[in-house]
Amino acid sequence: MKRWNTWGSENQALDAKLGPAAMTMLEQLLGKASALPDSTLEGVMAKVPASRLPQHPLIDTGAEIRVRHARGQSLPDHLAVRSGEFGVFPDGVALPENTEEVRQLLDFARDNDITVIPYGGGTSVVGHINPAEGDRPVLTIAMTRMNALLHLDKESQIATFGAGAAGPQLEAQLKEHGYTLGHFPQSWEFATIGGWIASRSSGQQSLRYGRIEQLFAGGRMEALNGTLDIPAIPASSAGPDVREMALGSEGRLGILTEVKVRVTPVAEKEIFHVVFLPSWEAGVNAVRTMAQSRVQLSMLRLSNAVETESMLRMADNQEEVALLEEYLGSKDVGEGKTMLTVGITGSENQCVPALTLAMEICEEFGGVDTGTHLGEIWAHGRFKGPYLREPLWQAGYAVDTMETAINWCDVNASMEKIETAIGSALNDEGESIHVYTHLSHVYGQGCSLYSTYLFRCADNYEETHKRWQKLKSAGAEAIVECKGTISHQHGVGTDHKQYLPAEKGELGMAAIQSLCDLFDPKGLMNPGKLL
Repeated sequence: MKRWNTWGSENQALDAKLGPAAMTMLEQLLGKASALPDSTLEGVMAKVPASRLPQHPLIDTGAEIRVRHARGQSLPDHLAVRSGEFGVFPDGVALPENTEEVRQLLDFARDNDITVIPYGGGTSVVGHINPAEGDRPVLTIAMTRMNALLHLDKESQIATFGAGAAGPQLEAQLKEHGYTLGHFPQSWEFATIGGWIASRSSGQQSLRYGRIEQLFAGGRMEALNGTLDIPAIPASSAGPDVREMALGSEGRLGILTEVKVRVTPVAEKEIFHVVFLPSWEAGVNAVRTMAQSRVQLSMLRLSNAVETESMLRMADNQEEVALLEEYLGSKDVGEGKTMLTVGITGSENQCVPALTLAMEICEEFGGVDTGTHLGEIWAHGRFKGPYLREPLWQAGYAVDTMETAINWCDVNASMEKIETAIGSALNDEGESIHVYTHLSHVYGQGCSLYSTYLFRCADNYEETHKRWQKLKSAGAEAIVECKGTISHQHGVGTDHKQYLPAEKGELGMAAIQSLCDLFDPKGLMNPGKLL
């Protein structure tokens, strides 16, 4: 079972810590901070009101299950959970075990005028699963019990899963047959395949395996107005692609119950090299060259100078860092350096020439290959980022992210604009912000920019939330001004919806609304999200 108020499972220790070096850096950059008081599960449960739902054998209206399914993982969600001020709870939670039960629950909701919130792993960071104020009762349908591999077509390499399969469940079942989906977002431990599709997710090794839209082949979606069966066809020129109606739909059209995905045999070899380049410009040029040359890599992740310095300063073993710095300095890679993680995945015959070509390109731009040691450290901790929120919180600091995708010609100016907007958003309060960015998910046309920012919590929850609103708005408005997407991999939810029209346009927004009206004439499916 997931922890009710932070990232992780209840059966695992929260061993993520801020070492002395990290604490010193934070205090120097942001000032000393104090933790806010935490609510208790018992205290929150006492605030859960009586359910407004009619009785149904598949629906649990107990207080604890409603608390555990009331919020996701956004920073506003975190503040709501830790303060105990949730605002609105679902009136009940259902955990169906098959498509027929999902159909039964949707018919029940339609007949009784009940709002429905589809729930996958509860990992949303933009407000996808939060119930809103309203007169209608709210039913959350959690898909976590529908997690089995239902069929594997080895000849076509198509796997059919229940939409509630989380990353580890999915990969474990595929591995038994020698296959992988290869979709590894940072939320992989808890996020579900249905949620990935509904929010157009991207995994860390999308350069090899593709984003979820390349992996999603077809499936079944139950809507209030009927059932949408999406055939798994390799390619088609027969009109608009119906798959696109499900991709990025964020629960507005219906609930995915079964999904068909394109899988790949488990790779023979996988290695991660870390290269340091003398500047951000050199790093961007190296990454762009590799992407546009179609070098057969699985991942490219370039940390800008501030992120690179921050990671090195926060490392536990400062003696190793000093030796690394000395070595890089001898190679003329010093102040302003950037760290590039290069993933190579495939057969031995694929990996050797890909690594050779990648390192030749890096060397052309002044890069220094440090081998696989740092890459192995990254791979070992690749899903640990979300766990750092807890020790930061206990120290009185908050952390959040902004992400977008930008054409190569605009990458440098956009990163500077976004970081400047976020970094200056609390100037009126005299508060410093630590913001840094990495480049990942590269394409021939451009790449994603993913910015992380840390700030001190205020003296209370309300003022801390106001600080976040300033920071989020500043970053989002900068992204819109740069003509980037408001989200490359997190989706829209409630936090990004006011910025969506800038990307889709008036007619595009009307087209999306018309789809919602067709599939959900009464407006019961996850209202207030996306649109």
